[in-house]
Amino acid sequence: MIDALVEFFQGNFWALTAIKLVAIVTLIPVSGLAIGFAELKLSAKMQNRVGPYFAGGRWGWAQLLADGIKFIQKEDIIPADADRPVFRWAPALVMVSTVGLFVVIPFWDGGAVADLDIGIFYVLAISSLSTVGILMAGWSSANKYSLMGGLRAAGQLIAYELPMVLAVIGVVIMAGTMSLSGIVQAQADFALFGWSGFGGQPIANFISPYFILQFVGFVIFFISALAEMSRIPFDMPIAESELVTGYLTEYTGFRFLFFFLAEFANMFTMSAIAATLFLGGYLGPFVDTVPWLGPVYLVTKISVLAFLMIWFRWTFPRFREDQLQSVAWKVLVPLGLANIVA
Repeated sequence: MIDALVEFFQGNFWALTAIKLVAIVTLIPVSGLAIGFAELKLSAKMQNRVGPYFAGGRWGWAQLLADGIKFIQKEDIIPADADRPVFRWAPALVMVSTVGLFVVIPFWDGGAVADLDIGIFYVLAISSLSTVGILMAGWSSANKYSLMGGLRAAGQLIAYELPMVLAVIGVVIMAGTMSLSGIVQAQADFALFGWSGFGGQPIANFISPYFILQFVGFVIFFISALAEMSRIPFDMPIAESELVTGYLTEYTGFRFLFFFLAEFANMFTMSAIAATLFLGGYLGPFVDTVPWLGPVYLVTKISVLAFLMIWFRWTFPRFREDQLQSVAWKVLVPLGLANIVA
């Protein structure tokens, strides 16, 4: 029976795609809750406190689940002067951006829902949609703090999208393709300084050549991703001391939950894309003989990058708006251009 099911799904494109989509829809809240819980516990550790402890039993693993239920039960309040259709659809657009990024991530060989030939172009375009949703939320709220937060988010997108594109161009030049799966395979076939690896296996099964040769590009991409996600120290759109909670000020209930979940899910997706471009994606030792190790390696790399994002939050102070723009235009853009030329 198992062989019959395997044969059915291998020969039925739409059934296999449906299974992958169900897996993606399941993975989004799971990844958001997992990274959110990790942030709560790691933040507590860095501040020398316990953090969530009682919800769900030991370690407080159900804290974010309880918070989600709380948000769903809250009243959905829309300001009287708000543009109601835009106000309602803004959180959905942010979530659509997150779902769209999950679709092209190759979790194993052939494991992407859609292996697009223009995967990188697609990622850069879809990742920008979240900022459009944030700008919609800020403008439609009829609140000066929300509007200022939305405009700041748009300014960050304009400033940091260019460095991200420049960082990705270096990878595309080396791989010779814009497909994410193709980039992973290019790293598997890559010979570093004429040496192809240990015991005849590709060197990317052990270390990532793109991380080594494109280290500057990796740093630029990682910083730009933090800025586009409005993570500290780039959280000017939601700076509590200046804008209350920025574009989130007027949101309550499940609409606020959409933004909350999308933030943590975006940490997962951007870490996955960075791991795919620079760390070899699902590649690792013995992945050719034990295919299920591929997702394990990818999730491990994602966890390391997500930890760095959390660590940055409690290490660096928030930039001023002028400093934020200066870092993009005076530091990252010249570095990105130099990285391409070099």
